[in-house]
Amino acid sequence: MDRNSNTYTFIYAAAMVILVAAILASAAMALRPRQDKNVEIEKMQNILASVNIESTFETAGNIYADKIRNQYVINSKGEIVEGEDAFEIDLKREKAKPVEKRLLPVYECQTESGLKYIFPMRGAGLWGPVWGFISLNDDMNTIYGANFDHQGETPGLGAEISTNWFQEEFKGKQIFDQSGTLISITVTKPGQEAQKEHSVDGISGGTITSKGLEQMLLEDFKSYEEFLMKKKS
Repeated sequence: MDRNSNTYTFIYAAAMVILVAAILASAAMALRPRQDKNVEIEKMQNILASVNIESTFETAGNIYADKIRNQYVINSKGEIVEGEDAFEIDLKREKAKPVEKRLLPVYECQTESGLKYIFPMRGAGLWGPVWGFISLNDDMNTIYGANFDHQGETPGLGAEISTNWFQEEFKGKQIFDQSGTLISITVTKPGQEAQKEHSVDGISGGTITSKGLEQMLLEDFKSYEEFLMKKKS
């Protein structure tokens, strides 16, 4: 075949595309187990961070196995769903379902100050999803710790939800009012009046992300409300 012909050029280009695609596919398959492990470890770190436990990539697995004493899945009625792995639940997929059909993970952590309950959260920020983990004391009302993250929020503005100073504000706040009504936590703007025990200061310039986070907390705590009430009683 004439190497200067269009047919030769087309066949050569097609062969190169197929070869490169095969190499990339093989590389992706080879790296997949490592990527999955990285995601798993990062999730463990975030769960531990919600109960104020620091860990590294190397230590997270052992600390998680030692501190997270129990994990299970419940439904919207607060009933345990057998045969489900809490760690494997995809909250993005569950949030797309009606509340009554969702599978809701719960983690229990034994700390020096007692048993803590950890709840994953997921919502929408300005440019993409926001998510995190909130831990409660065994009164099922007082927040013990919080850990948030985001996808695509503006650096210096909405992205501040993942900083320590913002997450620290949630410690000691309460999600039920004095009458026993679940009101969650309000993220306030400067000058906005709110009950101190049920609110945190918002992020200057990150109003939409702050409100997205506030809405996420309210909606997801509502999903767990039956479980919280059963534990409180």
